[in-house]
Amino acid sequence: MSLKTVTVALFAGAMLVLTGPAIAESVLKVKPSGDVKLLDPLLGSDSMARNFGYMVYDTLFAVDDKLAIKPQMVESWDISADGKVWTFVLRDGLAFSDGQPVTADDVIASLKRWSVNDSMGQQLNQRGASWQAVDAKTVRLTLTSPWGMVLDALGKPGAPVPFIMPARVASATPPNQAVTDHTGSGPFVFKKDEWLAGARLVFTRNAGYKPRPEAPAGLSGGKVVKVDRVEWQIIPDQQTAINALIKGELDISEEIPGDLIPLAKASKDIALERQDDIGVAQQIRINSTQPPFDNPKLRQALLHAVDGAEFLSAVIDDPSLGKPCRSFYVCSSPYFTEAGFPAVNLDKAKALLKEAGYDGTPVVLLDATENANIHAFTMVAEALLKSIGFKTDVQAMDWATVVARRASKEPVGKGGWSIFISGPGGLDMMEPVSHLGLRSNCEKAWFGWPCDADIEQMRAAFSDLSDGAQRKALAEKIQLRAAQTVPYVPIGVQYQIRAYRTDLTGLLTPPAPVYWNIARK
Repeated sequence: MSLKTVTVALFAGAMLVLTGPAIAESVLKVKPSGDVKLLDPLLGSDSMARNFGYMVYDTLFAVDDKLAIKPQMVESWDISADGKVWTFVLRDGLAFSDGQPVTADDVIASLKRWSVNDSMGQQLNQRGASWQAVDAKTVRLTLTSPWGMVLDALGKPGAPVPFIMPARVASATPPNQAVTDHTGSGPFVFKKDEWLAGARLVFTRNAGYKPRPEAPAGLSGGKVVKVDRVEWQIIPDQQTAINALIKGELDISEEIPGDLIPLAKASKDIALERQDDIGVAQQIRINSTQPPFDNPKLRQALLHAVDGAEFLSAVIDDPSLGKPCRSFYVCSSPYFTEAGFPAVNLDKAKALLKEAGYDGTPVVLLDATENANIHAFTMVAEALLKSIGFKTDVQAMDWATVVARRASKEPVGKGGWSIFISGPGGLDMMEPVSHLGLRSNCEKAWFGWPCDADIEQMRAAFSDLSDGAQRKALAEKIQLRAAQTVPYVPIGVQYQIRAYRTDLTGLLTPPAPVYWNIARK
């Protein structure tokens, strides 16, 4: 053997000692609840865009597991004595996925763009929000009048979330156009070159991300990524997803439908749990602008008649999957109260029909027949309405037609409607200011267009409060008034259930699904 051959062999052996065997990349394969059509979480209220945002970006503040606002990218902050000037100092070491530091200019550009499309951001702007970069790490917000919801706005978990992106991206992209550069400030990097629209999204660990030092809680705390790669597999058919999960081809499947839960439970390698502790707020939405429900006594009759447990039992047989909420605030809300809600009393409901002089105008129910939950709830609602003396007209259609039809303010005989069933996310039903269902600002309200000046005045007053006890007291007053006007009738919450392989640990249950803190046993 020549000296050269010996030298090469020794060098190769030394390299094996130094490098060791190749370490397999850890990959987490997930079936999300839907496809991501929009890769810009600041553009609108799409929940999948929001979930994408939590992978790629970070926020100044976030909610913990008790829905309390906690600092996230912020190290410290203070407020002037008059409540008009807020100063925020960023944590050390914050960087974007391209290695550039996160600066005050990035924060300001991102929040200005976010505020155009978000209702709370718009309210911030109405109070004269002026942003200033004091230095590279310090942001100053000056208002013309104090507002008690500043931290609630900057830490809101519902879409659009005020995520922080580079100023060069935020400033160059109009608020009504989607960004094309997804350089983020969060724990993952989006691999755009591996994106297969309608099939797969890929995220890798952001090696430059600096987590907070504390344990994760809700959407706050230390976002420590424990896998190298997360793949979102877009699988429209739920049966196919469950089969893949059982075979080990998937690790997590979000939002399992109730009829497939027994199949998942049958596998010893699969565990099931609530995806979050808020759920969706199932409700009967009432058209208060047209007969018969333009009469508040007839809306009150429904409030007396609806038993949420009866409705939920039509779609679930496991109490852990949902529960009635006799409140306009979702069950997990810090403002949840049953104040003002009458006990279920069908005799009282019938009496209210007589007092109101109900003339037999038919109640037109929009029935989205392809949606198992909505269809079942609609059938229960029809039977209940008939039992207390209403005439009904159930009109079958798909959900897309319901979405178009519910915008009509025409009489029921000309394409209008009386009732449809809906299940907005519980995040939209937490507190009075951003509450989708409670808004009673007439033509500007959600479908059904409830109109009440008292509720609107109290909602405006709520946004000026920062004291927790005062907020809770006013939230109860708003509910007491809403129990008289009845903008809609709550049914209860249904919890989204996810299935996952039992070799996983560290799954969290915040208001949006997240994939940091997860590891294999």
